[in-house]
Order: sequence, then C-alpha cells, then structure tokens
Amino acid sequence: MCAHDAHNHAMTNDITDPRVLALVRRLEQRYVDAVDSRRMDAWLACFTEDGSYYVLGADNEADDLPLCLMMDDCRERLEDRATFVDEVWPGSYEDYQTRHFVQPLRLEADESGAGMFRSLSNFTVFATDARGRTSLFIAGQYRDRIRVNGEQCHYVERRAVMDTFTTPGVIVYPL
Repeated sequence: MCAHDAHNHAMTNDITDPRVLALVRRLEQRYVDAVDSRRMDAWLACFTEDGSYYVLGADNEADDLPLCLMMDDCRERLEDRATFVDEVWPGSYEDYQTRHFVQPLRLEADESGAGMFRSLSNFTVFATDARGRTSLFIAGQYRDRIRVNGEQCHYVERRAVMDTFTTPGVIVYPL
C-alpha cells in the first residue's frame, strides 16, 4: 500500500535528544554507504524484519495514488530486490555509479508508540556512467518511519518520493 498518511500533515514536536538524532544519522549514513558501494546485504540490514521500501513520484503521493516505481512492501520483496541487483540484472543494463546526498529536515516521535519516529529529508542522487559523465539522476524527499530500540536503529518504512515521476534512465539501485 502506498498510502502516505504518516507524512500527510506537518511534522511537529521535533526530536532534540542527541542520542536519537545520532542513531538516525548513523542509519542514514549506513544506508547511503550501502547503496553507493552496492552492498545490498548492508542495504537490507538497514530495514526491520517487517520493513518496506517505496519509490514514487511526488504527483502520485500528493494525489494519494498507489502507483509506485518500486514497491517492496515486505521483507521478501526487499530480499528479492537485493537478489535482482546482485545476481539477475548485472550485464542487462548500462551500469552507473551513484552518489547520494541527504539533507535532514525533521525528526519527530511517531504516534504509533515508543521508539518509533518519523523523519523527513531531502535527497539528491548523482549518477556517473561508464564513460565518466556525471549528472543529476533523481531529487526528492525521504519520508521515513524509523524504529529505535536501544542502540539499534532501522527503517520500518522508507519512502523515496521523487520530485518528478520521470527518470533520466533505468533505476537499478535503490534510491
């Protein structure tokens, strides 16, 4: 399901606890490092066992349309994505190197319970092709639900909402 009610209203009650902020920032860093270094096992480790990952256009998000470019709504689909990137797709597309840049905006407690947070961040992804040409690939926002348990921090849901539904090429790697 691509419903976006968790981020449909303005975030309030920003978290200022330095421990929680540090854990969330480390999670964001682990995620970017995993994707940019193409370590899909490390990418999977960023999610809870019941985690999900979606990529969709801002227009679909605004209109509450469930059309997603990527819709990994359970652990098995997250694992399938990792398998496809590692084992199935290599050689079937023009490879590229990604570089993610994330600008954290807000972090607040989620109404669903203790240890649950909602995060909003801007992101850009640059891609460098095999010829060495670098260009802006995707820009958008991450709208995340995050679980912090002790010193552990994972995505329960990561939504990459692209500013536009049009992409300059094939999206192979998670955004």
